[in-house]
Amino acid sequence: MKENINVMIVDDHALMREGIARILELEENISVEATASDGAEAISKFKKGSYDVILLDINMPNMNGIETLRKLRDMDSSVKIIMLTVYDAREYLIETLNLGANGYMLKDADSSSLVSAIVNVYNGGTYIHPSLAGELLKEINKKKDKNGLKNGIESLTKREYEVLLLIAEGLSNRDISDKLIISEKTVKNHVSSILRKLDLTDRTQAAIYAYRHNVKKF
Repeated sequence: MKENINVMIVDDHALMREGIARILELEENISVEATASDGAEAISKFKKGSYDVILLDINMPNMNGIETLRKLRDMDSSVKIIMLTVYDAREYLIETLNLGANGYMLKDADSSSLVSAIVNVYNGGTYIHPSLAGELLKEINKKKDKNGLKNGIESLTKREYEVLLLIAEGLSNRDISDKLIISEKTVKNHVSSILRKLDLTDRTQAAIYAYRHNVKKF
């Protein structure tokens, strides 16, 4: 990990911005580089700075979090974005993940979970608030029932199965590369193949699929 993970906090409530900033400032590897009170301000600051992770509220004036997420993704597909919200609605979860969010966290989460989420998405992982994992699983199962892919796990090679297991454990591509002693590019190819064979869209769905199908070590 580099010296600092540069973070921007976007929330229309000053107390929330300041509270999160104080929590993160206690972490030696995380630096709060900017805060913004709405999406328009966030976009403006994003153009002028360099950020690794953005904490993005959904309900804001002028430009809400979903619209902001869409614009940020159009500008830079690599920046990591965690939706930080009071909404535990399945619709918001699915929509923001489909738009490219790397994480979805409720504002009542504890500080250690917030820090873990930031570090995890920065390293290529994802974070879904535990209380919402079941909702995402329902969406995956609905899609699988529709397409008749319940036995998709059988189509994976032994190596793909191993990669799926490590994804479920929360490892990034870099970590998997070190663990299996293969190149990071090879890991990416395996991940792409896994998602295609299981008809999934991202690593979060792959992890939940692994839990649902009781994927275990050989």
